[in-house]
Order: sequence, then C-alpha cells, then structure tokens
Amino acid sequence: MDGVDRRRFEDDIRAAHQPVIFRGLAAQWPAVQAARQSDEALIAYLRQFRRDGPVAVLLGEPGINGRFFYNHDLTGFNFTRGRSPLDPFFDRLLRDRNDPAPYSVAVQSEPVPQVFPGFETENGLDLLDAAIVPRAWMGNRIMVAPHYDLMENIGCVVAGRRRFTLFPPDQIGNLYPGPMELTPAGTPVSMVDLANPDLERYPRFAAAMETAQVADLEPGDAIYIPFHWWHGVESLEPLNLFVNYWWNDARKDIGRPYDALMYGFFALRNLPAEQRAVWRTVFDYYVFQTDSDPAAHLPPQAQGILGPLTPDMLRRIRATLKEISSNL
Repeated sequence: MDGVDRRRFEDDIRAAHQPVIFRGLAAQWPAVQAARQSDEALIAYLRQFRRDGPVAVLLGEPGINGRFFYNHDLTGFNFTRGRSPLDPFFDRLLRDRNDPAPYSVAVQSEPVPQVFPGFETENGLDLLDAAIVPRAWMGNRIMVAPHYDLMENIGCVVAGRRRFTLFPPDQIGNLYPGPMELTPAGTPVSMVDLANPDLERYPRFAAAMETAQVADLEPGDAIYIPFHWWHGVESLEPLNLFVNYWWNDARKDIGRPYDALMYGFFALRNLPAEQRAVWRTVFDYYVFQTDSDPAAHLPPQAQGILGPLTPDMLRRIRATLKEISSNL
C-alpha cells in the first residue's frame, strides 16, 4: 500500500490482521538517502550518532552460510555471542563485502536511542506512538529462521535488501517448531531450512508453503507484521540495516500468556487424553469464550473472577496465584 496515514493504519490495516508492505514509507529518511549513495556514506552517517561502548554481536563461521541456527545435535547454536564496539564492527562489514565466504556477523535488536542517540529524531515514523522505541538490526548476508513475535511489528529497510517469508499463526503445526527451552532469540523457531526444505523429514511444511507470503523489500520500504505471524528473514546484501518497532496493546497489569502456556505444559499436557479434551472445553468456555459470555447469567455481585477485571479483583487473583505457586 502507498500513502498510508495513521488513521488508515489503525482503522483498516491493523483491523485486518494481515501483513502489509508500505513501499517507500521511509524513503525520505536521511539514513536511507545515505545508504542509497553508498555503504560508506551510510557508515559515515551512523558514526555521527554511535555511542562509545560495546554492543552485542553474533558471529558465525563461514561454513554456516549466514544461517544463524542450532548446532548439529541441538545442544547449542552454530554461532557465538560476544560484544564489540561499533567502529570495528562497521570496519568488518565494509572490509568483508567482497569476500565470497565471510564470517556471518550481526548486531540485533539494539535500542536505537541507546546505540545511535539522535538517529530516531531524524528518522522516524508518523504511524506509531512516539514512545515506541525503534531497534536496529545490522549485518551482512544472514538468514533468520521463521519465528514469531509476541508483539506487532513495523520494520523499515534502511540499507540492503531483505526477503520476508510469512506464515499465519495457524501454521504452527506445519512449521515444526524447535525446542521451547533453547531458542536463538526467545520464541521457538522453525526447524525447516527455507532455502532447502527437507520434505522427507518435515512433510507438512509443504502445506505451510501453500499459505506463505513472500516479498523483497528495498531501502525505504517497510513491512507490517501482525501479532504472532511467523516470519523468516533473509538479508540479501553484504551490508544491511533494518530498523523495527515492536508494540503490544494488551493490558500491562495482567499475566503473560506465555507464562500460562508454560503452566499448561506442567498441569495439562500429560493428563489422559479424555481429560485433556474436557479441559479444552472448559478453557474454550471460560477463557476463550468461544460460545458466549460465561458470566452473563449471573448477577454482578456473584460474577467474581468472571466479571470485570477491577484492581481489587487483580489483587485477589495475584494472591491466589502466589498461594498456588507456593504449593508447587
């Protein structure tokens, strides 16, 4: 879509819960203009803002071909984490551009105001609340396995090109998620290599690909990724910079759904099948409310936990949960 303002974004795009590409949304950013001149011009622009001190850096051997992933037996990863000042990181990116088999390097999810203070003032979006902190992702040709975020996301390509492959949330069973306890960045990633899928080992991935949406973004282009949509990302140039904005409008005073999922593994997953089926019905009725409001037939004074989530009710729920957790 072109010419999207905040009203259209809020009323039409977010309400549709579908990914959208905004061609040229950040085309007027000074950083994008510098990147279009040359890699050197972009680095010179970034050096104006970069703060002293190290940032987190991922480093992979040339043999991984840019695919940050697990090691062969899933006991760890095929890359290492370290810290480096930005200047030698910039120098490596420029130096390795013509190397046919460079080390894979990346700075990921660094808060822009901390790493490049002032960058966000010159390069910003009108679609979002100014309080949302932009994050910088920079590296060479790397691939990130399909994964999901527990937030909504707008990302802008500043330099290089990026290929996005997106899958709707209901494809989780066809994407073969990896371990829950060991993840490259917080949430599970697909075990399938997008560039070379092994359909003998992961046959249901063929069904996932029937739902896939793929797009290449150029400098200045942006993408909206709705909540929990799976996305694999490939950086296609020797030097790439991406700036994204994450947010979640869910209430901040309630529990985290991911914690509830963890407790579900503990309390529900290993029940007999017939009991799991009953509990699914109970959760659908009380929690997901797939049929109707479970409190509608009760007077307000009797609704209790089924009624409005008031501050007093939140305190009572927290007290109950603390008592439960103390007995685990």
